[in-house]
Amino acid sequence: MVKDSPIKPGETLLKVNHVDVFYGTFQALWDVSLEVRAGEMLALIGTNSSGKSTLLDTISLLLRPARGSIEFMGKDITGMPPHEVTTLGICQVPEGRCLFPDMSVRDNLIVGSYNARARAKRKQNLKEVFAHFPILEKRQEQLTKTLSGGEQQMVAIGRGLMADPRLMLLDEMSLGLAPIIVNELYRVLKEIKERGITILFVEQNVRRSLEEADRAYIMETGCITLSGDVRELREEEEIKKAYFGL
Repeated sequence: MVKDSPIKPGETLLKVNHVDVFYGTFQALWDVSLEVRAGEMLALIGTNSSGKSTLLDTISLLLRPARGSIEFMGKDITGMPPHEVTTLGICQVPEGRCLFPDMSVRDNLIVGSYNARARAKRKQNLKEVFAHFPILEKRQEQLTKTLSGGEQQMVAIGRGLMADPRLMLLDEMSLGLAPIIVNELYRVLKEIKERGITILFVEQNVRRSLEEADRAYIMETGCITLSGDVRELREEEEIKKAYFGL
């Protein structure tokens, strides 16, 4: 996994600056600003249709901001095509996994390693994916559609790691999965973080997000409404009322 970033832990890795995003004439994001620090696990929290997935797609530049900018490692990347963003070290694990069901587990993983930086590290990164997820090594020749939902999510995360990312964006990783599988996935995320990979994850389970993350941003109707250290956010009256029913 990547350890060659010139950005030191705690320094700003990614900045989203006053971004507006539209779907046609519908405005989905309103003046959104966000900062991701190297080495942290950052949660993006909000209800359905609050703009979380749209923000991840904008960071990946699958969507173009109508206003504002995105900086990564001190460089303005707003006009870059998505494949160049991946080569720089931003990788998104999308909601729904988006795997190739009739391809083997191994081939699905290899698909993640085709950017210019990752190709040279393919063998090393595949070995590390199997270290995180030993079950995938055992099932690497199986068709991906034969795996359980939890195992397919492991493949999706593993494919993201094959891109040799500096920053991983994970969208609704735990959706529809049993609690024991979710626990395992969060355990692996901590291992990934320890390898020097920064993580920004979207999660609807607010209580779990505020347990696992270092910091969090709260989104409502396309806007950032709160942000801060998770220990502070857990004590916010607005959070308690809106999400914990207190």
